[in-house]
Amino acid sequence: MTSIAAYSYALAAVCFLVLGVPMMTRWRGRNHGRALTAACLLSAAWAAALGWAASRMVMWSAMTGVLEILRDAGWSVFLAGLHGHYRDPRSRLPFGLRPSWFAGGCLYVLMLAATLAGYWNLPLFARFGLMPTVAAHVVFAVYGMLLVEQVYRNKSAQERWAIKFACLGIGGMFAYDFYLYSHTMLFHETHPDVWAARGVVNALTVPLLAVSVGRSKSWSTPLAVSRRVMFHSAALFGSSIYLLAMGSAGYYLRFFGGSWGTVMQVTFLFGALVLLAGILFSGAFRSWLKVFISKHFYRYNYDYREEWMRFTRTLSEPGPGLAERAIEAVAALVESPGGVLWKRRDGGVFEPVAYWHVPAVSAREPDASPFCQFLESTQWVVDLHECARYPERYEGLALPAWVESFPRGWLVVPLVLQGKLFGFVLLQNARSPVKLNWEVIDLLGIAGSQAASYLAQQDAANALMVARQFESFNRMSTFVVHDLKNLVAQLSLMNANAERHRDNPEFQRDMQETVSYSVQKMKLLLQKLGRAGRPENPEPLAVDQVVRQAVALKAAFEPRPRLEIKSAGLYVLADRERLERVVGHLIQNAIEATPRSGEVVIRVGASGAGVLVEIADTGAGMSDEFIRERLFKPFESTKSAGMGIGVFESREYIIELGGSLEVTSKPSHGTTFKVVLPLYQEETQAIEQAA
Repeated sequence: MTSIAAYSYALAAVCFLVLGVPMMTRWRGRNHGRALTAACLLSAAWAAALGWAASRMVMWSAMTGVLEILRDAGWSVFLAGLHGHYRDPRSRLPFGLRPSWFAGGCLYVLMLAATLAGYWNLPLFARFGLMPTVAAHVVFAVYGMLLVEQVYRNKSAQERWAIKFACLGIGGMFAYDFYLYSHTMLFHETHPDVWAARGVVNALTVPLLAVSVGRSKSWSTPLAVSRRVMFHSAALFGSSIYLLAMGSAGYYLRFFGGSWGTVMQVTFLFGALVLLAGILFSGAFRSWLKVFISKHFYRYNYDYREEWMRFTRTLSEPGPGLAERAIEAVAALVESPGGVLWKRRDGGVFEPVAYWHVPAVSAREPDASPFCQFLESTQWVVDLHECARYPERYEGLALPAWVESFPRGWLVVPLVLQGKLFGFVLLQNARSPVKLNWEVIDLLGIAGSQAASYLAQQDAANALMVARQFESFNRMSTFVVHDLKNLVAQLSLMNANAERHRDNPEFQRDMQETVSYSVQKMKLLLQKLGRAGRPENPEPLAVDQVVRQAVALKAAFEPRPRLEIKSAGLYVLADRERLERVVGHLIQNAIEATPRSGEVVIRVGASGAGVLVEIADTGAGMSDEFIRERLFKPFESTKSAGMGIGVFESREYIIELGGSLEVTSKPSHGTTFKVVLPLYQEETQAIEQAA
């Protein structure tokens, strides 16, 4: 049996050596590569030692026991790394040990001591023989199986596909060890067949590990402990320790205080609770704890996803005060309690525009000053404390007097936009010491550029709003000028025909109507200018009457427009003055485009569920390209004195009423405008109002 055991363990040693040696070079930079390589080599050494001991008819020895503990520790470390909770924290323990590994290492040291005590038959364990050693190995086996279960259970479906064979192989090794040592504890002796087959069993796990090695890229995902969870957990743990210590101190005060013991205990505990509440609600303490956790437990100082989400949420909050929120967002990155924002004005001077938890200052800085030129050219974050101690590091920087006199001034963060200095933020000292390394400085620079873009966008939005107000005023003025032009054209035509037709009674009557209409139109324009911006008051209008009035006002022009009423009594809901102006614009354009020998016809009728107003002429017509590209574009006109807004305004108002404007035209064959407006029905309106 000893020869069989020797070959069995020799086979296991060769298999683990074949798996471990190539990984010493190929897996040097991979995740968990060192732990897996070490575990394979330790397993190979352990199997070789047992094979050599079996050839000498020795089943147990101190050397094989120590190697077996190291082999179990190697696979436990590999499983712990595969679990995914040991990548980010940075330890400050001796020799670079991580806290969780240090706790597990202490357990293994205690078990190692118990094992060696059993092998060496120390007096304390003399009557128990090897039982402490066997018990220690049982504990190792149980711990290994628990690790395998935890690793597999906490992985996703894709990760389980990658690690299932490794878990099966390692779990099989620990399960077989548990069976071997449990049998030994139960019967106080080791079964030789079970012990001999152990080498072959371990060798059979090597192919399973090799399959998982091929899937190693999917072993783990970049999981990490949230800084927020770490912060609250540390605060809770510290508070628990503090309360436990204070409770113990209060107990001893009561026990040794005599008649004053209860009073001293209650007073002491109340003071301890007040002190704890003050510490937990202290901004300086919270800042110190965040910096401490980032410094001692994480590779980077910031959780960039969370910081950027907080930064963006702060700047994107609705409402006024964007400049104050920009200071707050930048200051939160370095735990600063307050600051001031300077921004470039039109006169080329940087002025303070916002304050956050600091008193107001009135310092102004020209953009051509050495201070501003230094910030724009270098785009550096200026540490005022460092600048005072080591001015040679900021060559060319001349600090203004107001910067040096600023209370508790610390950092000057430039707000750079497209290579130009848009502004800068002056921050006060942090609540807790923050080391300005390359990571903090780069983050402040990027945050400054982001804040500058938000502030520039706000300035652009304000400028656009002012421009739209001027545009609205100019547009209204343009429409007024357009109406005045039409009135002047009518009066000029009447004045030109007055000398020839002044004795004609019909002309005199038309002239009187035209003058009256012009006066009425001018009064309406003045009223419109006076109530600019107020909403209109639409009312039910008979379309035939509105069109008839518009045609009558064009009766003095040639060719004289002809009206055809096909359906009377059709109503629409609109403003009388605007609807009449729209129809008048279209009729005026038809008259101006038609020679005196031509014809202009206006028809009013029904069109399905709407009202149709058709203006047709036999004039010059228009091309399809002109209709598509220029007809409805404002300030585009083919007439020398035209404004180019008549058709544009007509279509805009028709669409506003829920109607449509269609144009059909051919060059030299005339043009037809079809205005379709929704029909207003009194019965339907009454039913809707009653409902």
